Amino acid sequence: MAIKKVLVVDDSRTELMFMTDLLQKNGFAVKTAENAEDAFRRLAEEKPDLILMDVVMPGQNGFQLTRAITRDPLYADVPIIMCTSKNQETDRVWGMRQGARDYITKPVNADELMAKIKALS
Repeated sequence: MAIKKVLVVDDSRTELMFMTDLLQKNGFAVKTAENAEDAFRRLAEEKPDLILMDVVMPGQNGFQLTRAITRDPLYADVPIIMCTSKNQETDRVWGMRQGARDYITKPVNADELMAKIKALS
């Protein structure tokens, strides 16, 4: 499946701007959400081909949100890449157990992110 539409979920406006800019320059259509509630609203509007998920957010965190999305039959087929400052191996393992397909730490390396997205296509 070709990845064209990406939903970026992050509570940092700086991070959202950086990721949106990077993805758009690489030809992706980008939607953003700042929290779990926002993310589910965006999902209902238009199903993305990929979700980039922050972990540390107010309210429901990225691990919880990833689990909720991957267990929802409507969205279970949408791959999620955790994109977070949490760089411990235990965090990575936990993220993958919640249903994430991949895990990348911040600050995001643009080439690494593009390679991970390409690997999912």
